[in-house]
Order: sequence, then structure tokens, then C-alpha cells
Amino acid sequence: MPADPPSRSHGRKAIRPVAAPQALMPEAPELAGVWTAQVVTLFPGAFPGVLGESLTGRALRERIWQLQVTDLRTFGEGKHRNVDDTPAGGGAGMVLRADVLGRAVEAARHGADPAMPLVAMSPRGAPFGQAMARDWARRPGVTLICGRFEGIDQRALDHYGIEEVSLGDFVLTGGEIAAQAMLDATVRLLPGVLGNAASVEEESFSDGLLEHPQYTRPAEWQGRRIPDVLLSGNHAEIARWRRAEAARLTRARRPDLLPPEPGEAD
Repeated sequence: MPADPPSRSHGRKAIRPVAAPQALMPEAPELAGVWTAQVVTLFPGAFPGVLGESLTGRALRERIWQLQVTDLRTFGEGKHRNVDDTPAGGGAGMVLRADVLGRAVEAARHGADPAMPLVAMSPRGAPFGQAMARDWARRPGVTLICGRFEGIDQRALDHYGIEEVSLGDFVLTGGEIAAQAMLDATVRLLPGVLGNAASVEEESFSDGLLEHPQYTRPAEWQGRRIPDVLLSGNHAEIARWRRAEAARLTRARRPDLLPPEPGEAD
């Protein structure tokens, strides 16, 4: 029995030739005018992964955003489709080849909007944060390169102007988990993904502070009560309490997010 059609239309089908035809998601035809996440990876089966669940998964099925996955291995060299080689100058590990990545990037980006950022997951990159997620959400989409091995040949990064972005000060075996985290943070900001747009405005980092504590029923649990102000119905007092708690938590846990106090050295 065929699946029900999407509840709304968010774009028109587009035809785009690629160097290596694939059918990773044949049930989701490419749409024009829809926010697009392009992922270049050695593990295409890792996607959509968790992005296919919950709110992001529903938004994917409703065509609020679309996912295009490019299998890096298909652009490899020789019979074994090699994508890496030993580091020039010696050293441990392997490096992703510039020519292989170049072919994959050009195939993925063929016909794509040039306003889409081209990004590689890298622990030496600029830190990913809420401001970057908001910026990506305002663009037509983003292209993410999931690195492996010791890194990417610098010539590819320079030639294509690839921006390096880091999920945090740690090293993963590959960029797929980081890419999913960054896409989750971005996709949820797209119009129509969250049922309550106000929740985006009130959550952590939306105004430079961590989010205030949250409570729900029952009113008392294990001898701990919900703060009386939250049950008062006084919305002005509730807003002041939440702001004060957000500032308190930020000061205690992430003082780096706060502006310097007057008189403090830069």
C-alpha cells in the first residue's frame, strides 16, 4: 500500500546530474527550494540515523528539509576505491586524498546553491555553537564532509574554501556523529519543525545564558517541591525568577558566556 502523500508541499522536484548516480534514499526525490543537508561520508548507511527519528525525522518525511548523502568510496582510486594515502613527510596514520575528496565535493555541490556553507568536521576547526546553527538555518542548506583517518589533504581544504568546524575539544574516529549533532541543532530551528516556536527562544544559548531549571507535575516529589513562584500565576514574577536562575547557572557553570564585569581586564 503506498505511503500517504506529505501533508504539505515545500518545493518542486529538481533534476541534478551527478558523477556517480546513487539511490540511497529513493523514496525521497530531490526537491527545489527546500533546506538541504548534504553529507559526504565513507559510511552512507549511518544517515539519516537519529535524524530520522522524532521531530527531525517527521520534518524529513514532511519535506521541510531534505538529506542528500554522497558515498565518498565511489570516488576512490583503483580497483579497491582507495580514498587515502600515507602522510607526505612521514608519520602515523593515513590522510584523505585531495583528488578523491575533490571529485566527491564537486558531485555533491553540482547545481547546489553557492550560499550553502561547505564544512568539514575537524577537531582543529572553529567551535560549533548555537549562533552557527542559526546561521546555517537561515541559509539554503549546508554541505558537511565527514573526515576519517589523520585528516584531509590541506590542498583540498584550500582549493574549495572548506571551513573546518569542531563539535568540541575531543577526537572522534570520524565526523559522522558530529555531523548528525550539528544537523540536529540546525534542523530544529527551521520553521515548522518544532510545534512551539517559543521553546527555541527560551532554551539555552538563545540569549547568551544557559536555560533556567524546568519542573512539571507532581508538585512534590521525594520531599522536593516546585518553587512557589512557578505556581503563583504571576507571569512577570515567573519571568524574573527564570532570568535570575539562568544567570545563576551560567555564572556557576559557564562564566565564559558572560560579559566581563566593569573594571575587569580584557
